[in-house]
Amino acid sequence: MTRVEDALRSVGDVVSTIWTAATSPVAVPDQTLALATAAVALAVVLVTPVWRVARHVVTIAHEGGHGVMALLTGRKLSGIRLHSDTSGLTVSSGRPRGIGMILTAAAGYTAPALIGLGAAALLEAGYAVGLLWLLVLLLALLLLQIRNWFGLWSVLVSGAALVGVSWFLDAETQTAVAATVTWFLLLGSVRPVLEMQAQRRRGRGGRSDADLLARITPLPGLAWVGIFLVVTVACVVVGGRWILGY
Repeated sequence: MTRVEDALRSVGDVVSTIWTAATSPVAVPDQTLALATAAVALAVVLVTPVWRVARHVVTIAHEGGHGVMALLTGRKLSGIRLHSDTSGLTVSSGRPRGIGMILTAAAGYTAPALIGLGAAALLEAGYAVGLLWLLVLLLALLLLQIRNWFGLWSVLVSGAALVGVSWFLDAETQTAVAATVTWFLLLGSVRPVLEMQAQRRRGRGGRSDADLLARITPLPGLAWVGIFLVVTVACVVVGGRWILGY
């Protein structure tokens, strides 16, 4: 029993340490840091070879958005798959039409931007470390729904990187990382929408979320692309203002 008690006490100490760090406000990023991290995130989004790797993070948020909305609308979530080409698939069952299916399909391209907007609110409130631990928790919950090896590896690597930053680095560095991740979620939400529309123009977007929504709603696919673009750009503007302190 002593070993069990010691193990439980150690786990309790770790949880207490994480909780204290996550709920203790830290200095918000000043404008210099905010602009510097924005520049780093923008470079990651614009430099295509780097983007091809970093885009996996956006895919995780995208498929997570589908999954969460499926659960919130009463659909049965069967699992999530993430692929090495940065595509993904979230499988849920329920009515093939109706508000639940519409919201589930629409949640993917808007999820990274909305997560980024929430992250910007936490940054503005001084909870950069709490933001990092919250992202770790979300990845841990997502892990329960992953159904392929690459997806498992992708989520574990992302989570391990955030745990390393949150546990080992100082508060200033944690704030810089949290700001960079937030900017990346915001800015990185726009490019996939533009890429989807480019594929649609080339006749290769028939299975996109926009075309799925066109089949189950009165709106055409291009209108859904426009909605995705408006939501993501609006989140960039609002979230960016919060981070910059305007």
